Amino acid sequence: MVLLTAQEGNVAVHLARGTIGHAIVKTPKPALQLTPVFFEKRGVFVTLTQDGGLRGCIGFPYPVMPLGEAIGEAAVAAALQDPRFPPVIGAELSSITVEVTVLTLPQKLECEPDQRPSHIEVGRHGLIVKGMGTSGLLLPQVATEYGWDSPTFLDHTCAKAGLPGGCWTSNRVEVLTFEGQIFHEGRP
Repeated sequence: MVLLTAQEGNVAVHLARGTIGHAIVKTPKPALQLTPVFFEKRGVFVTLTQDGGLRGCIGFPYPVMPLGEAIGEAAVAAALQDPRFPPVIGAELSSITVEVTVLTLPQKLECEPDQRPSHIEVGRHGLIVKGMGTSGLLLPQVATEYGWDSPTFLDHTCAKAGLPGGCWTSNRVEVLTFEGQIFHEGRP
């Protein structure tokens, strides 16, 4: 996967912010110069924070649409459709920080279940746990933010899927890793 440049990351964040503003308070749609990477299908998540806490996070783990379109859809969904939070209102926009994480293609961990923690690099890998009719995903930055080791990261990803901690030790559960290129408002 070709990485985005810092300038393209800045465009990604502005695209997310502008799309949220357009959806909530009808500001003009962002008119940005999109480079070819924005027309490639990529996985992406948009995370909104407010006063240091999560305010919304929605995305597409797989490359199902062009990056520019995926950023816009994920941004609006994070602001208005994350079931964990009420929809963002116009008065909140100035207090919300936008983060865009562009993902690599998820890859199945090909090892015995009890060896999975040694194949996960905290801070580099995000996780998807799939099994028993459900799945859960945590972005790479989550484990770092909470100071988790890889078994704890696996347990929390199981919990995100609604599965019991330790389920990652079962052959009935699939674990996938991916990497993310993270861009924040106001930071390179």
